[in-house]
Amino acid sequence: MQAALPVDGMAQTNKRGTIAMVAGEASGDLLASLLLGGLQSRLGETVNYAGIGGRRMMAQGFVSHWPMDTLSVNGYVEVLGSLREILATRRAIREQLIAQPPLCFIGVDAPDFNFGLEVPLRRAGIPVVHFVSPSIWAWRGGRIRTIARAVDHILCLFPFEPEIYAKAGIPATYVGHPLADVIPMVPDVAGARATLGLPAGKRIVAVLPGSRQSEVRNLGATFFEAMARMHRMDGNLAFVLPAASPALREIIAGQHAQHSELDLTIVDGQSHLAMEAADVVLLASGTATLEAALYKKPMVISYKVPWLTAQIMKRQGYLPYVGLPNILSGRFVVPELLQDDATPEALARETLLQLNDEGNVAFLREHFTAMHQTLKRDTANLAAGVVVDLMHSRGVR
Repeated sequence: MQAALPVDGMAQTNKRGTIAMVAGEASGDLLASLLLGGLQSRLGETVNYAGIGGRRMMAQGFVSHWPMDTLSVNGYVEVLGSLREILATRRAIREQLIAQPPLCFIGVDAPDFNFGLEVPLRRAGIPVVHFVSPSIWAWRGGRIRTIARAVDHILCLFPFEPEIYAKAGIPATYVGHPLADVIPMVPDVAGARATLGLPAGKRIVAVLPGSRQSEVRNLGATFFEAMARMHRMDGNLAFVLPAASPALREIIAGQHAQHSELDLTIVDGQSHLAMEAADVVLLASGTATLEAALYKKPMVISYKVPWLTAQIMKRQGYLPYVGLPNILSGRFVVPELLQDDATPEALARETLLQLNDEGNVAFLREHFTAMHQTLKRDTANLAAGVVVDLMHSRGVR
């Protein structure tokens, strides 16, 4: 299968040029949309933005020439079914960008896809920035050699990361986490519940099984079973579950049909409102765990991948935890139930423990507030400044 080339190419001649960007999933789309805002405030209407992105990026005028869903595949085993299409897409965008060089290329997360694209682009003389350091401090540390070949500058979300890159001679800047600028320091729980139309007088459990189809298929049924158990244990619970896309909503609706007894509200997107409204969150490992921490919520983190994927990841990992709140804390502050430990019984039990332990709820609120303050750095403008300075240093005015 060959990925189709855009008919009008990447460059649009009515402006000074194009900044090309590639984001690979919902979290990357969010991060890239915030960076786009910073770039537009600095560069005005003089530049086009195009490549691969999602609806948040496109809402800011970004032109996505290839579907972002192509890249939204997770895990070694799962990616095999889409590998041909992914490689064809990368080959097509590489050829297009080399034929019509952009002012700069920004890879947003999606490291396995983007580093393979960034190496030849940088070799061709195109300035390259990568936004979001991969977790080389947690697993696959050998990737730093690839990063050294792939990027002119890497933008780091966490304060301990630039030192790692400095030792390898890679320019890196801590820009904070853009979500810390977007998410309020004090969540408006009542406002979020009113906006989502959640039932009054009940305690709210937000459930987020992931933003990829593979995640929802692997975790969704288990999460629904856990919700059913929680419902039987505490009749004063209501659940809210955000569906990241229409395709995911269809899968979730099928799972919900098996548990019609639940007081469940399924919403389109709006994951931030769902977490803001919640008393506790049950969710898949990923960026959403940091979002839940920034909303100061107790949570239970879970994940399931096929056995072979799990074995490969286990052998390449360095830390005993996978959730960002625990990684940033350097210890377990919220429970993680992964793979065989992620049973409906265990998930229901731990979620209710998190909900009902008032002392722990107070501790997490204070702890996550301090974390929020550390990560709040006006990220969009800091990151945009690095991109603009790099382009200026390479003669792009």
